[in-house]
Amino acid sequence: MIVLAGFTAIGGLVALLAGAYGLRQARRIRDAGLRAWALVKPVPPGADRPLLQYETADGRVMEITSPVPLEAGTLIELSYDPDDPRDVVLLGRESAGSDRWFVAAGAAVLTLGLALIVAGL
Repeated sequence: MIVLAGFTAIGGLVALLAGAYGLRQARRIRDAGLRAWALVKPVPPGADRPLLQYETADGRVMEITSPVPLEAGTLIELSYDPDDPRDVVLLGRESAGSDRWFVAAGAAVLTLGLALIVAGL
C-alpha cells in the first residue's frame, strides 16, 4: 500500500512540476522574448491548426504551427525566445489553463499520495 501511495505522490509531483515549468517558460518568453507580428496562414491538409509565419530580428523567416486555433489571414503579435524562435507565446491570447490545471491536479494527487503514506504508517 505504501509503495502505491509513493507512486501516487511521485506522479503528483511530476504533474505539479510540469505545470509550474510551463507557466514559468510562458512568463519568461512573454517578458524577455523578442516581439514580432505573425501572419496566420491557412490550415494545411491533415492538420487541425493554422501556421504562423513571422520574421525574427536577425531576418530569418519562421513558419510554425499555431499553439491555438486562429482565423487565417489575420495578423497576431507574438513573443518568441531568441535562442529558439520556434518557442512562442501569442500576446493577448496566452492560455495557461492547461499548465494551471497540471499544477492544481498535481498538487491534489501529491497531497492524496502523502496522505495515503501517512495513513499507511
